[in-house]
Amino acid sequence: MHARVAGLALAVTTVGTLALSGCGQAAQRSSEPTVVASTDAWASVAQAVAGDHAKVSALVSGANTDPHSFEVTPAAAARVQDATLVVYNGDGYDPFIDKLLKDGQPRVNAYQLLPADSADKNEHVFYSLSTAKKVADQVADELAKADPDDADTYRANAKTFGQQLDSISDLQHGIAEKDHGKGILATEPVASHLVSHCELVDRTPHDFAEAAEQGQDPSPADVATALDLINTKQVAALLFNSQTAGPVTNQLKQAAESHGVPVVTVTETLPDGTDYITWQRRTTEPVSYT
Repeated sequence: MHARVAGLALAVTTVGTLALSGCGQAAQRSSEPTVVASTDAWASVAQAVAGDHAKVSALVSGANTDPHSFEVTPAAAARVQDATLVVYNGDGYDPFIDKLLKDGQPRVNAYQLLPADSADKNEHVFYSLSTAKKVADQVADELAKADPDDADTYRANAKTFGQQLDSISDLQHGIAEKDHGKGILATEPVASHLVSHCELVDRTPHDFAEAAEQGQDPSPADVATALDLINTKQVAALLFNSQTAGPVTNQLKQAAESHGVPVVTVTETLPDGTDYITWQRRTTEPVSYT
């Protein structure tokens, strides 16, 4: 569980109060299915499946938004509770969803679709292409139940989405064949699943990574170790989370740029003007070394 999430203060009194404020004034629900996702990454996956047959929205969106600072409003709570389907990350990444879901409400929990025998248990499963494909398939199944007339379309869209993911996965396999075992340094282990799939090695000092997960500054000794990895070119790239940038991570970025170490920007929400496929392709393509 992401430690910053544990300290997240929800702007909620009780779920019951929010339900009353949202549902008491609600008009009769449209026949069009509605999908609410915790973040725009998962909303984009759902949108690829839904097409024009369902309304999809995200609670957290935007390149400059940190999902861990999200606070639930009564309006957001009502959207979740009125949704035909809720899609979220799970594993404590977006705990506000668990507190708002109604009993029996259809939902897709992405983390639960990570294979039980997966060697990488990192919570940021939006960087796991195989998990995203399973999410799309499950979204298609759930929407087919809610809207049987368009069931074939949902499943065809999920298949197309999966094929697009396969093309990105092929790129990652190519990196694995060429650059297997090369090291990377990460300002935060956001793209852990991408690193694993490309068969790269995360050489980020353990205590540095732990401090990042806790939302704390690493010790001067850990910063020095990380800088040494860059200065001596023991890593082939720096994975830089632009959404949690600060003095320390910017120092690493500047060092990487000075020493000719490629900097790959990773984010937890979609960069402006992109969808899930474009985002994952653009993140994968720079992770290739000579």
